[in-house]
Amino acid sequence: MTLIAILLATLAAGIGSVWVAAGLMRLGWKAGPDATRRGLGEQHLLSLAAGALLATAFLHLLPEALESQAGAKELFGTLLVGLVFFFLLDKAELWHHGHEHHHGGEGHGHDAHEHEGHSHEAHAHLHAAPARSGGWAVLTGDSVHCFGDGILIASAFMADLRLGLVAALAVLAHEVPHHIGDLAVLGQTSRSRQAALIKVSLAGAVTPLGGLVGWWLVDRLTDYLPWFLVVASSSFIYVALADLIPQLQKRLGARETLAQIAWLLVGIGLVMVVSGLAHSH
Repeated sequence: MTLIAILLATLAAGIGSVWVAAGLMRLGWKAGPDATRRGLGEQHLLSLAAGALLATAFLHLLPEALESQAGAKELFGTLLVGLVFFFLLDKAELWHHGHEHHHGGEGHGHDAHEHEGHSHEAHAHLHAAPARSGGWAVLTGDSVHCFGDGILIASAFMADLRLGLVAALAVLAHEVPHHIGDLAVLGQTSRSRQAALIKVSLAGAVTPLGGLVGWWLVDRLTDYLPWFLVVASSSFIYVALADLIPQLQKRLGARETLAQIAWLLVGIGLVMVVSGLAHSH
């Protein structure tokens, strides 16, 4: 039963986020740094995702880990190590991408990525890859990240069903803005929008594979489940604080700022509502 729930949730988070992104693009939303109506639409999504990730980490994953027999000092040490690891992963990807552009005659690519918010996911860093790559760099990074998402969702499900549902919701929320960027890039390098949608959907389909591996791994390492949950927390916290929220730090009017805060609270509220409904059933 748990395995079926993991596969269904990872399918919804992996492929569902791609289809939601495609639907929003059809409505006129696009990835962009400008504070136009479309840009604000993306910022609302980023605010929602940040709220969902932070609420999942601090209200569910970390408390669940702390309820175990593991010591709080060791768990928070693992949280610190996880945050540093994702920071180093971020720096390594930025250095590698800047190095490629330097040798390819496009040395300004690194600065452009700094302006775009230092996303820690590989696929986000590769959004500006040259068109001649055919978008495969984007798909490769996206697939690796989706595989990791699947493992994190499986870890949450192994601890508690409602915790898994909340984690899947948080992953779906934060993947939508990035898939909008993926579809925008691949739309330029693919034959059609449908081809781009199929490619990104195939990358999202790697999420259930990660869920299956996570189920197999955690099932055999049950004693280490609290540490799996803390690593998942560090991933969610890093994405929210180092990737999503910095993209929201722009000079906006009072109305737009209040909208950002409102959508952040909506993300937190959604996690709490889903958790409450799952618990009641």
